[in-house]
Formats: sequence, C-alpha cells, structure tokens
Amino acid sequence: MEASAWNDRYREADLLWSAGPNVFVEDRLEDAEPGRGLDVGCGEGRNAIWLASLGWEMTAVDFSSVALERGKRRSDEVDFIEADVFTWEPAESQDLVLIAYLQVEAEPLSDLVRKAGTWLSPGGELFMVGHDISNLDEGVGGPQVPEILWELDLILEWLGDLRVIEGGIARRPVEVDGDIAYARDTLVRARA
Repeated sequence: MEASAWNDRYREADLLWSAGPNVFVEDRLEDAEPGRGLDVGCGEGRNAIWLASLGWEMTAVDFSSVALERGKRRSDEVDFIEADVFTWEPAESQDLVLIAYLQVEAEPLSDLVRKAGTWLSPGGELFMVGHDISNLDEGVGGPQVPEILWELDLILEWLGDLRVIEGGIARRPVEVDGDIAYARDTLVRARA
C-alpha cells in the first residue's frame, strides 16, 4: 500500500489506532531500562510516545505524513521521521528496535528484520509483534490477507545471530460486540 493510501486511511478517523501502547509492548517494556529506541512503521506513534514518557530517547519512522503529524501533535519528545522504512537506516545504534504490526509480504519484512538486527547496540533488543497467520482461522480481526500475515518460524529464521528471549503466538484481547474475543499475534523478542 502506498503512502497516499495510508494518508487517506488516517484522514478517515480522528485516531486510527488506540492512543495507548500495544498491550504486549506495555507489558514487556514497562520496566525496561530506557535507552535509545526506534519505532519502525510507527503510524501515529502510540508506542514511541509511551516509551518516550518512560525516558526512552525515541525515533519513530513512517511514510504517512498524516500519521506523523498526529504523533507530533501528541508529543514533542519523539523524533518523527517521514521515510520509507525499507530504505531508511538510523545513523546510530539502538537499544531497542520495535516493529509492531508492519504487515507486508515476507520478502521486504525479512530484509527489514535482518537489517534491524544490525542496528542494535550490544544487548539491544529487537521487539516484534504482528498479526499471525493463525489469526485467520483461530482469532478475530486484523487483515484477512494471508500474504501479509506473520509466520513465527519464518521470523525466527531471519534473526541470524540474535538471541531469542521470547518467541511465540500471543493471544491479544479484543472487544467484539461488547464481549472479549482474542486475536492471535506473533510476538518475538531477541537480543544482540
């Protein structure tokens, strides 16, 4: 999907995603020692903004100018950068690289994951969460396009020399018609 299509999508709602961080980002990183972090494909910046509020020095990158403007209005503590995440690279090593719900086909995602591993400082963490392929049959919500859904085994293969500290399918609570149902997400955390 092109940046212009995402800009149109963001214009359709006051806030396309929730204002707060992803449930797994919040749970796993709430007590992490702050450092330099990068939110790749950040959208409106909800995760980067939350991490910055905890003391992280955050950079957030996305190709949607509309989403980034929203993020800038919500926080001046995050360095928002408009760029294509598949060609952009940080100037400095990172203590955290976050890739959340960047739903693209396997080839560009694998290239990005491999590059992201090289961006990490020693001990730095690659944190990935996205809609899992099993969500089609066993979960709720999310995109219904198999080609852009994540597969845990593939992502683990792309990590190279990174040390996996968590890797699995996580159930994320979602409100559906006043009840709680569960989406299925790939959740991977790995360290340099």
